[in-house]
Amino acid sequence: MSGTSTAVTRLRAAAGGANRWVVLVVLCLSLLLVALDATVLHVAVPAVTEDLRPSAVGLLWIVDAYPLVCASLLILFGTLGDRIGRRRVLLFGYALFGIASALAAAADTPAVLIAARALLGVGGAMIMPATLSILRQVFPDRRERALAIGIWTAVAAVGAAAGPVVGGFLVEHYWWGSVFLINIPLMAMILPLGRFLLPESRGTGDGPWDVVGALMAAAGVLGVVLGVKRMGAGGLDLAGVAPLLAGAALLVFFVRRQKRRTHPLIDIAMFSRPAFTTAVSCIVLAMLALVGLELIAVQYLQLVLDLSPLETGLRLLPLTFAAMAAGATGSYTLSRIGPRRMVGWGFVLTAASVLLLTQMGQHDRPALLTVGFVLLGFGLQSTLFGAYESMLSEAPAERAGGAAAIGETSYQLGAGLGIALLGSVMNAAYAPGLARLHEEGVPASAGSAASNSLGEAYQVAAQLGGPMGDLLRNTARHAFVQGLHVTLLVSAGLLLLGALAALRLPKVMDCAPVREACRARVAEPAAAGPRSESRALPVQKRPGRRLALPARREPAEATSSGRAPR
Repeated sequence: MSGTSTAVTRLRAAAGGANRWVVLVVLCLSLLLVALDATVLHVAVPAVTEDLRPSAVGLLWIVDAYPLVCASLLILFGTLGDRIGRRRVLLFGYALFGIASALAAAADTPAVLIAARALLGVGGAMIMPATLSILRQVFPDRRERALAIGIWTAVAAVGAAAGPVVGGFLVEHYWWGSVFLINIPLMAMILPLGRFLLPESRGTGDGPWDVVGALMAAAGVLGVVLGVKRMGAGGLDLAGVAPLLAGAALLVFFVRRQKRRTHPLIDIAMFSRPAFTTAVSCIVLAMLALVGLELIAVQYLQLVLDLSPLETGLRLLPLTFAAMAAGATGSYTLSRIGPRRMVGWGFVLTAASVLLLTQMGQHDRPALLTVGFVLLGFGLQSTLFGAYESMLSEAPAERAGGAAAIGETSYQLGAGLGIALLGSVMNAAYAPGLARLHEEGVPASAGSAASNSLGEAYQVAAQLGGPMGDLLRNTARHAFVQGLHVTLLVSAGLLLLGALAALRLPKVMDCAPVREACRARVAEPAAAGPRSESRALPVQKRPGRRLALPARREPAEATSSGRAPR
């Protein structure tokens, strides 16, 4: 028994010391599953619809339950990890994620699948901020932390982009429940690894945990994200405006409550720092562009170019590889050009790629799409890397969980806004292209139904058949491509707005806190003992720090005096 305890102690010590990169691997595997689960179900929706026969509202909740619940609980579990321990919350998240995956795979009714997806959201909310806050603690050196964050953000991009590929392969060869089964063996492996390898960390823990404030933040974020999604799907109606206003009001009350409390959940004063606020805004804008563009790109590849789900996922792989390259080189780039230029030029590069993609038409142009997706992935990943690194470095270490929760909430909010805003622009630009179909003899009811979406237009065209159906199908394809061009132009404008916002970020990567901490450790032993210019001053090198001062040699008179050097 003592041998086992010793082995566990050594593993944990290694994880917090020289093998902190092993900790990063475990954290990235955790994040990969959470990001993968956010998109893996998208290509399985037709199979789920055919098997479970959910209603239109039920299908909407099957898709949205996971991101809605996850986004609403990020602040709650992020700040709870600061109080009771981030590793503890992370391990609970692992277990819950595995159980919920098994329930989702075995679901035989829409209600069971919705409940399982909601539980997956709870598990994801435990995992996401904990991975980033543990990373903040394990890598105190900013340069090494920048490299770790680059890998972390690249893994998030890989998971989101690989979701359609993995889901398409599994649905084509097995059944839709298999997209959830892949989580179970991986979680069974990560849970004991996390138990033995991940170091425990927490904040100061001063004062009681604000349960009311945590629930208020959860309800507020849920209302805002739900309202944004509903408005994106159905326009300005009561179902979208009511939760949006209620959620915004709750968030306002939450902020006022945190300002009054002696020990708040989230230090609102962090938002008074321009770099922190700007970084959060850049995350929202970057995700707004990424998720909205990915959704429209998937529709274009499947409905206009008539590619299968697996082929669609493979076409998006250049975006994934470019994001990985940006993450791998992000630390070097950030140290050379600084956060302001990295985030700003990342936005500009992404805007250029979006403008290039306006050359897409009704015929396949693989070279154009590949170049556009490579620039898009590299530019957006550079932006997210610089923004996350700046946000996390501006936050105090004891507030790492709250800061990570803010970043992840911004990530989810940007994703919801992207689907709502760019989806609304797409619908507004697509519908007028079908307005004159009745002049060509197409029934008004058929034209009205076709104006909802390109997929519905194809269904109506198949029902009409003959020359009339072909006319409706070709007109809808042309209108979709025109709407796509308008949407891309709007997205490019938002990205350039992000480039302007990035001007408030620091110009250089400031590593002064590391140097000051090192100087402080040098001064402590000198102040504690007798002052001697010839005395050795070794510096204890903390894990993850590159800055260390070599000890001076002891002169003969010091060693002959009988005193042992420190």
